[in-house]
Amino acid sequence: MPSLNITDTRLSGCFLTGIPDLEHEHVWLSIPFFIMYMAALAGNSILISVIITQRSLHEPMYLFLSMLASADVLLSTSTMPKALTIFWWGTQAISFNECLTQMFCIHFLFVADSAILLAMAFDRYVAICSPLHYHTILTPTVIKKITGATLTRSFCIIFPSIFLLKRLPYCRTNIISHTFCEHMGIARLACADISVNVWYGLAAALLSTGLDIILIAVSYVLILRTVFHLPSQEAQRKALGTCGSHICVILLFYIPALFSVFAYRFGGKSIPRYVHILLANLYVVIPPMLNPVIYGVRTKQIWEGAVQMFSQLRK
Repeated sequence: MPSLNITDTRLSGCFLTGIPDLEHEHVWLSIPFFIMYMAALAGNSILISVIITQRSLHEPMYLFLSMLASADVLLSTSTMPKALTIFWWGTQAISFNECLTQMFCIHFLFVADSAILLAMAFDRYVAICSPLHYHTILTPTVIKKITGATLTRSFCIIFPSIFLLKRLPYCRTNIISHTFCEHMGIARLACADISVNVWYGLAAALLSTGLDIILIAVSYVLILRTVFHLPSQEAQRKALGTCGSHICVILLFYIPALFSVFAYRFGGKSIPRYVHILLANLYVVIPPMLNPVIYGVRTKQIWEGAVQMFSQLRK
């Protein structure tokens, strides 16, 4: 464990401890995390390749899915390599600017992931509630605008946090009890009032992820109302089946993340610190690992596209 450093953290850098109180188990913990990370990379890479190579999948739903897979790969890659080097070799040091960059990437990609899930919910709403206008509403131009809006919103929400952190003086410990850098973890190193950072982080979460959750919930309430008014049970079953994969992915993304956030803020001393850190690591690797499996199993078109792609590769 590095000694307490009271110099300016912006010059001396930071130290990521890994998972506190479980340092002696780091090597063993690295095994499942490495397997999940490799599975996430392989599964999402295959999913993206299938969607790109199979023209039958060049539909809005699958284009949004390829965006989600890309964001998932980047999100897990922004955290897991550094975490694994801590587990394996104890390379805890990270420069202050590298820490800020990692923090920006993690939060940017998380907000982007949430926006993509909202876009996918809108896609299912149009497909089920207004199927005759599906291709006139979700045109390639509209999809490009949604993509641009997703990236722009994420950037505008997260970029100010860099300046909020850079303005603070750092003269306390430079040790972060985590496997990666995140906004409040860095802010707590400051020897000044960080209330602006706290309130900005809360407002950013509510106005991005919180709003997305509300809009996704409204979309699915409208979808379910439409589905249960369909004339036949077969039509109802088919409509619900097309939404099943998306609902599973939404739950996988939001439940671990929200549980981690609320446990961190309100769990206090009743929940050990290592539990918070384990949860934080799990929600950046488990959804990316399982999303391709869920879509591959539950979506017939993707499964058929994967079979066709691998058949073409063998020829």
